[in-house]
Amino acid sequence: MISLDPAARVSGLAPHGSDPALRASDADRDRVASVLSEALASGRLTSLEHADRLEATYNAVTVGELAPIIRDLPDTTPAGTGAAPVRQEIGAVFSKVIRGGRWIAGRHTALNATFGALIVDLSDAVLPGREITLEVDCRFSKMIVRVPENSHVIDEVGALFAKRSISGGAGAADGPVIRVVGNVAFGKIIISRETTDWNLPPRR
Repeated sequence: MISLDPAARVSGLAPHGSDPALRASDADRDRVASVLSEALASGRLTSLEHADRLEATYNAVTVGELAPIIRDLPDTTPAGTGAAPVRQEIGAVFSKVIRGGRWIAGRHTALNATFGALIVDLSDAVLPGREITLEVDCRFSKMIVRVPENSHVIDEVGALFAKRSISGGAGAADGPVIRVVGNVAFGKIIISRETTDWNLPPRR
């Protein structure tokens, strides 16, 4: 069944009780993301349009900001379902892997490097939510992660015979929170807002 009132189907409130100024919850954003995912799968949105709208979804503060994102799309998702981003995993084993540009990160992203190099740039990535977790496992490897300039980094990484540099500290008040957990052993891990490797392009 297709709801005719975007604000109502976003907030889960009755059409006459919807308040555009109401602050959106993570569940509200996930409902919009589920509509966008279905629109991408059915060909109503291109991958670029999907990424743009998804980024706007997770940057939205109020229900009123969410409603226009899906105004031209049918709600074909089952009532009450969300679109919590799936866990992602990026790995480099005996190889060098670079991930950057415009891509959609998972709310929980595992970064694994074993006898290799893993370089991940989050500065242009779409982050699904106010907080994401990076679970790192770096063994006999190099791992470099560039985070958005306005992000707040929480460091919960353990190290054994390793070089470890995780910076970021307190970012902007409305910036994303990036929690880094896991371990590095006999390797090197750098997490920073700056360009720390020639493989990462300079910020525009």
